[in-house]
This record gives sequence, structure tokens and C-alpha cells, in this order.
Amino acid sequence: MKIGMFTANYMDRDLESVFQLMAEYGYEMAELPAFYGNDHCDIEEVISDGGKKLKALAAKYNITISALSNHPEGQLILGPHTKDTDSLFAGTPEEKIKFGMDRMKRTAEAANALEVPVVCGFVGCERYSRWFPWPYPQGWDEMGQDFVDRWGEVLDVFEKQGVKFAHEPHPNEYIYNVETAVKSIELLDGHKAWGFNFDPANIILQGIDPVIFVQELGDRIYHVHAKDGEIVEHNVKRSGLQPTGKWDRIDRGFRFRIPGWGSVPWKRIMTELALVGYDYVVSYEHEDVVMSREDGIEKTIEYLRPLIIKGRYEGRGDKLFE
Repeated sequence: MKIGMFTANYMDRDLESVFQLMAEYGYEMAELPAFYGNDHCDIEEVISDGGKKLKALAAKYNITISALSNHPEGQLILGPHTKDTDSLFAGTPEEKIKFGMDRMKRTAEAANALEVPVVCGFVGCERYSRWFPWPYPQGWDEMGQDFVDRWGEVLDVFEKQGVKFAHEPHPNEYIYNVETAVKSIELLDGHKAWGFNFDPANIILQGIDPVIFVQELGDRIYHVHAKDGEIVEHNVKRSGLQPTGKWDRIDRGFRFRIPGWGSVPWKRIMTELALVGYDYVVSYEHEDVVMSREDGIEKTIEYLRPLIIKGRYEGRGDKLFE
């Protein structure tokens, strides 16, 4: 397993300077943003030149690209298609869906050109309250057909390109917890290109033990985010785990943190990932409202490096306990 970083942590810097910074600290893999207008990875440019420019830049700093990430445009496929997503793409619901599907297909093509095996992202949800059954408990189930129709078409392109899609379960998504993740595999009839970007902070935000997610869905985990979340006990009692308002409110019941500074049980997580055979990347994503990015890039790798399991137990080598 290798330690990587999502370069979107430094969207205000050019990609070469970010790669140089990563190399200085010892990060080995880079997850690149792929949404429209970002300055780190233009998927149309990647497709047109076969990924040569980006691959050469990564090789210069001995960095492997772990994934392309396109959360905003994946969100548009299932929604919401109201003003909530106008900042991602302004248009009618039909225009938003088409733009999202087209861009995700192109992202798969770009990943293929870069020889990157996985694209991370969101699938969207028509209403952010679909997880709650009242007043229409059939709502989640009825969304299943749109999920299968739209994402099935996109995933067929992924499979043709030899790339997997890793959805990131999150409270604002159609697929958000263990049960819905399991159900999604059934709905898609076990589609080979479908799996998950496991972000344990998003899981504990819902009060779920993230180790259970790994146990249940380990063979479908294609990418992992190294992001922590702090359950702020004294604030939970007044505002709950999922309060409204800005992320930097000091009275929130939950804060995203860098690894080791929150409530994620990282030793248990790394153990369970090893047991299910995951051996790819843990990709540091900075959303910590307390610490600077400089704190994060330095402290994250210092914390994670001793937790990397290099191999499974091979036995003592004697015959007494065989």
C-alpha cells in the first residue's frame, strides 16, 4: 500500500509545483481532479495527446497517478437538478444530466489514456433528503431505475475503457452507507466497473463503524481517501452529527480532520483493508478546518507511514507451531 495525495488540496498552485512538494515529503501517488475548468488535469487535452504530457510530468517526480476524480460532474447525473447544482453547470435538468454523463464518459477515456485504473466521484441524488423515508418512503427505491439507466450507460463506457468507477459514499448521495452500497451492486447486476472510493470520514459522519464497510464491501473498494473526521462530543449534544451551517463553525458536532486528529480508528481500518486484500493507495484529502495545508501535508504522512502494512504474516518459520 502506498501513501498518496489528492492534488486538489493545492488548486491554487500549478501541478508541477504540487508534484515537487509531494516528492519532498515522500508521497508516491497523486489523485488528480478531472472536473471542467481545473488547472491540474484537462481531460480533453489528455485525450488529445494520449496523456503524454501528464505522464511525463508525474514520472519526472517519481509519482504514479492513482486516480482521476470527478465528483462535481458525476453529481449532475442523478442530481439534484435545482439551483443547488447551478454552480456546477447551469441548465435544465435534461442539460445537466447530459453534461454530467458526457463528462464522466470522457473522464473514463482520459483515465485510459493515462493508464490510470480508477476514477473517483459521486453519483448524485435527486433530493438530498432521499435517505429519510417521510413523507414518501418509496422515493429511494423508485430512484433505482434512473440510477441503473444513467449510470449503467456510463459504466458500460468505463468497462470498455478498462477503467473502474469508484463512487464515494456520502450522506448527500443516493449511495451513502453499507446497505445502499450493497444494494447498488445488486441494482447494477454486479457491473464489473462499479465500486467504491472508501472515505472513512464520510462513514463515521453517519455514526457507522467504517470497519464494517470494509468487511462488507472490501472486494469493491478500488480507492481509499486518507481523511479523518472528529466527532466533537460536547457539540454533538447541541447540534448533532450533521448540523447546518458553515464547516468552520466552532460549535459543529462534526469536523473533517487530517488523519490521526479525528475519530477514525486508523489501525483497525488499515488492518481490515489488509485482511480484505486491498493494496493500492491511501490518498490524503485536506478538508481540515483547523489546520493549514502545510500542517496537513507534513503531519499526514508522518502519521500514516508507520501504519502501512507491508505484508501478511508468513509464520515464524519453525515447525513447532505448524
